[in-house]
Amino acid sequence: MSAASILMTGADWLSLLVHYLGLSLLCVGGAITTAPDMHRFLVQEQGWLTDPQFSASIAIAQAAPGPNVLFTALMGWNVGLNAGGLPTAFLGMAICLVGIMLPSSILTYLTVQWSHANRDLRAVRAFKQGMAPVVVALLVATGWILATANGYRLANWPTWAIAGVTTLIVWRTRVHLLWLLGAGALIGWMGWV
Repeated sequence: MSAASILMTGADWLSLLVHYLGLSLLCVGGAITTAPDMHRFLVQEQGWLTDPQFSASIAIAQAAPGPNVLFTALMGWNVGLNAGGLPTAFLGMAICLVGIMLPSSILTYLTVQWSHANRDLRAVRAFKQGMAPVVVALLVATGWILATANGYRLANWPTWAIAGVTTLIVWRTRVHLLWLLGAGALIGWMGWV
């Protein structure tokens, strides 16, 4: 069955909601950090989206102004379009957005209240410091999924070299990210990568 015409039952919609509810609790560092698992579920296991639809959902949402989490709504929209058109597109969008936002919002609210009241505890400070490497690792995994899904294999060394240099610049300097984005756009426009 192609992703352009999929059949989704009530159980499938519920499965989509439950999956996003679970991912919501793993959104340490933002919803984008769960993109590898979204890819596994939506593209590889269920076949509800194609690789290009998945990548386009992230790219369009990242390019658009607004919250980073909007890519989940676009994924739900695309699942809904594949399952039957405009009415189901709205359903898919609502399911994914509510699923990814509700549990993490409630947990964040409760955690912030508790951690603020207990901010002087050593365990609270240690937890905050320990989460930094987890967030970085999840972002690297997301970048890897996005890069390799679009054909950027290791043999395409200029792209990886630019990514490495950019990472070092961000890590070691205070160069504004917009300059790096502009440089990347220029390099791509000139056809170097």
